[in-house]
Amino acid sequence: TDLQGKQLQKIQTSGRIEGYHTVTQDKDLIYTDIHNKVINRITPDNTITEFIKTGDWIPLSIHSSHINGDILVGMVKKREAKVTRYNKTGTEIQNIQRDNKGQTLYGLPRYITENINGDVCVSDYSKHAVVVVDKSGQHRFSYTGQGSEFRPYGICTDVLGHILVCDTRIIGNSDTVHLLDQDGHFLSLLLTSQQGVDDPRSVCVDDENNLWVGQLNTNTVTVYKYLQ
Repeated sequence: TDLQGKQLQKIQTSGRIEGYHTVTQDKDLIYTDIHNKVINRITPDNTITEFIKTGDWIPLSIHSSHINGDILVGMVKKREAKVTRYNKTGTEIQNIQRDNKGQTLYGLPRYITENINGDVCVSDYSKHAVVVVDKSGQHRFSYTGQGSEFRPYGICTDVLGHILVCDTRIIGNSDTVHLLDQDGHFLSLLLTSQQGVDDPRSVCVDDENNLWVGQLNTNTVTVYKYLQ
């Protein structure tokens, strides 16, 4: 869509409720096909090409780095999960799967993004956590919410290194967006159901520091101002 919400193009994908698409530094849209286990690229002239094959792994979430153009992909295979980094030409350069103790980092990496310091931030629905590793793949922290059950969905970061993540809880009317600093410390609840947020699933901050929130129950995208 354009900035006023007018639809410009519609592309049929296999996506459900994961973070299946991202825009590259070259302004190409790339998105995952979970059935064929590939990542497709759509160029500005609307040509769709197969970009990366992920083998036996199902690609769930994808993010194109604003720092260097690398492509981060959260994937699952049977009971395993990992994050793979590709360079901008589609060559695999890193796999992140376990911490220093050999424990699995991820369960269901539904949404993924990168912070200004190079940290890879994953919203993991199965772990009920935001799992953050540094650019070398070392586990930094996991954020598990504020006491009650945390059900993280969409995630993004901003120019100050804040982490913003949607929390849609099954029990109670507690839909909200959490604001964290880059070290995982809770700062505030940005939006709550009292402000009319209904089942937030996706979140993005644009270049003007506007907060865009996609809401499942109302099928709307709402834009908020949260930074002065």
